[in-house]
Amino acid sequence: MGILEWLKVLLLGIVEGITEWLPISSTGHLILVDEFVKLNQSEAFMEMFNVVIQLGAILAVVVLYWEKLWPFHLKKNAPKRNWFANPADSGFAKTFQTFCNHYCHMDKIVLWIQIVFACIPAMVIGLPLDDWMEEHLHNATVVALMLILYGILFIVIENYNKKRTPRVTSLHKLSFKDAFLIGMFQVLALIPGTSRSGSTIIGGILIGTSREVAAEFTFFLAIPVMFGASFIKLLKFGLAFTGTELAVLIVGMVVAFVVSVIAIKFLMGYIKKHDFKVFGWYRIILGILVLFYFYIIR
Repeated sequence: MGILEWLKVLLLGIVEGITEWLPISSTGHLILVDEFVKLNQSEAFMEMFNVVIQLGAILAVVVLYWEKLWPFHLKKNAPKRNWFANPADSGFAKTFQTFCNHYCHMDKIVLWIQIVFACIPAMVIGLPLDDWMEEHLHNATVVALMLILYGILFIVIENYNKKRTPRVTSLHKLSFKDAFLIGMFQVLALIPGTSRSGSTIIGGILIGTSREVAAEFTFFLAIPVMFGASFIKLLKFGLAFTGTELAVLIVGMVVAFVVSVIAIKFLMGYIKKHDFKVFGWYRIILGILVLFYFYIIR
């Protein structure tokens, strides 16, 4: 591969790292970038690459939020309280409960259960429809329309949200019902151009979470979703990579990781003082430009 091809890989990694976390649709942007920047790789590889490159982005969440996500510790601590409503008297159940009370952050384990619980709707609906959606919905028209539609929704919902006080201001206050409802909004992101982070953030705000809680829970939801989607794509593609293909995938993931760290820090700092309307306007303008290009210029 020449220098130009490697520059294209770097560009794709940068686009993934930025758009995965900002509510502007990573898949949609990658589809659009592919119109102008095509790697000299097979179509099957690029379909896999556009999904698996997200593993680099998700590792940024794991690194940045390790303290909030890792539920175990090695130092035996006296439990603040017994987390189990019916403490066991003996046997495996008692050993398990004792281990959890002394060596686990049970609030973080509850958070992980909520994350998995929230992923169920997307798994149930998304897995059977994956091939159909890839064949019928992965095109510039769908991407453009979803960019515009959800851009309008961001503006409308933020205007509506001005007069409301968030009911859930920290992850510890998030209920299983809240998590499941946010997971239902994640199903909408199966349509390219919607944005997984955009749909779940909208869902979080609508059910009463603060922007910070909606964004953080969205980041955490991405962990099982992206690992699962990447695993499926890798199985479909097979593991018989050429040396060049493996290098392209690794470079793309590394760039996506570095850029994701920057993008996540930027977003969390931005929403402490601003709303999401600027992303809504960006989506609308981009969607119109995409329609203009594909139906008039092209």
